[in-house]
Amino acid sequence: MTKKQYSFDYEHFATAKELPQQDQELVEMAIEAAKKAYAPYSNFNVGASILLDNGTIVTGNNQENAAYPSGLCAERVALFYANANYPENAVKTIAVVAMKNNELVSTEVAPCGSCRQAILETETRFKTPIKMIMGGKAGFNIINNATELLPLSFTGDSL
Repeated sequence: MTKKQYSFDYEHFATAKELPQQDQELVEMAIEAAKKAYAPYSNFNVGASILLDNGTIVTGNNQENAAYPSGLCAERVALFYANANYPENAVKTIAVVAMKNNELVSTEVAPCGSCRQAILETETRFKTPIKMIMGGKAGFNIINNATELLPLSFTGDSL
């Protein structure tokens, strides 16, 4: 047996104001999207904003359903909208935040496993890494591609 370790580097910013201007704008748009989320069961409002390579920005938010598996996360709502309406444009950056009681949650929020897989597929589709900004009251973490959040990934090469 060989024991191996997986690790990656990321950037941490204590506040959104420390982020580059364009990233600040994406965070603000994600916050606005979170405020419009439909989350009557969890009261956990998630917002996502996506910057495409043509400069277009799209947003999405979580949409819950009493039959929980029928809902959809903010990241996939935004990502699927972008891919459906701008099929030729690569995703450059995704910003994700979550709110409870109209305030950012305490820790930085990361996409769930299903969202990570969808983001990875989009990276693979366009052969372009996607920068991810994940925020909360504790600050904002930035990674430079989805494989960092989804090690030992399942891709088309796995088929």
